[in-house]
Amino acid sequence: MNHRRQAVRGLTAALAALVALTAAGCSSKAKTGDGEQTGAGGVKTGEGVTDTTISLGALTDMTGVYATLGKSVTQAQQLYVKQVNAAGGICGRQLELTVRDHGYDPQKALAAYTELEPKVVGYTQFIGSPFVAAVKPRVDVKDKGLVLPQAWSASLLGSPYIRVLGATYDVETINAVDFLLTEKGLRSGDKLGHVYFEGDYGENALKGSKYAAEKAGLTVVEQKIKPTDNDMSAQVAALKQAGVKAVVISAGPRQAASLVGVAAATGLKVPVVGNNSAFAPQLLGTQAGPALEKMYWFASPSLPIGADTPTAKKLVADYRAAYPSDSLDNGIVAGWTAASVFGEALKKACASKDLTRDGVDKALLTLTSYDAGFGMSHDLGDPKAPSSRESVIIQPDKKVPGGMRTVRQPFVADAAQAYTP
Repeated sequence: MNHRRQAVRGLTAALAALVALTAAGCSSKAKTGDGEQTGAGGVKTGEGVTDTTISLGALTDMTGVYATLGKSVTQAQQLYVKQVNAAGGICGRQLELTVRDHGYDPQKALAAYTELEPKVVGYTQFIGSPFVAAVKPRVDVKDKGLVLPQAWSASLLGSPYIRVLGATYDVETINAVDFLLTEKGLRSGDKLGHVYFEGDYGENALKGSKYAAEKAGLTVVEQKIKPTDNDMSAQVAALKQAGVKAVVISAGPRQAASLVGVAAATGLKVPVVGNNSAFAPQLLGTQAGPALEKMYWFASPSLPIGADTPTAKKLVADYRAAYPSDSLDNGIVAGWTAASVFGEALKKACASKDLTRDGVDKALLTLTSYDAGFGMSHDLGDPKAPSSRESVIIQPDKKVPGGMRTVRQPFVADAAQAYTP
């Protein structure tokens, strides 16, 4: 336990040092409104906005542990920008999206943030909870540009500028454990395995499983891993020896596939449920595919890409037309949702004639019931709370568009409703 805390503190300190170095290398000019001006249409503008363009940033992972999802998130946002621009843009201006791939490397992520910060009004994407948490002090105190991350750690709550879209990992994990209890035979007195990434994402999810376990009379058996650990054989062996009756995994798609594949092959045939970041439908084409369809589920902050909603159907058709050689996954939903939320904030800011960072931030607070078309209503009026506590439980199924089918519609577990992230 002490070793785990020391490791997390070490990662946090390293990231903080990197933030300090990157901050020292850029302008020390505070965002006090000195750079603001009134532009076309009588609209106040600032960083990232001219009379003809609105510049947005995307800090993604297209070569690291989340490469598959990062590609989908990015392409969905590029599609959104293309469609908005074709329809005339926002506030008489065309959107520009600048993408940087950090490969899930902290140094590259922070360098990319520093590079884009003076050039954009905000970010429609920032993958990696530890990296977003590392720049949070800088965003909150100096930069103040809106960030809509593809990250759901509770440590990001409280910032008026970094806004979590959907349930945080701890809340999501509580909902996932509730699914195991109500539908997969887990009961009081059982042992629950939890395999999780070191750092912000995994640690936050672990808080959720421990809270849910305490409420339900379960014992959590922990297995901490690194993002570079791809073979889960040792973890499966330890969980099997401990006699767990179910497993939660808070890691990447590769780790989830290895965990489920090895568990099935070695006789640990228990239900496994993951967080929303722990699945990509491309895994169904691997050796682990059959096992994933039989014994794996994951929680999601939205209905899947193959959902039976008008928005989902249109997005599937448009995405397939734009990227015919690429498969469908929930990264598309996450990317589209964040881009559409940012776009709605820009429209509200335009109506108030204030496209400065401050104007966009204030506009977001007015979105207290925003539905992106995937089964969830987002309340962005309170920076201290996630935009939703609901989760959808999804099962891999290669026969369904996107390789995922909904097995439990949006819900909030009683334990999650009472929990404070």
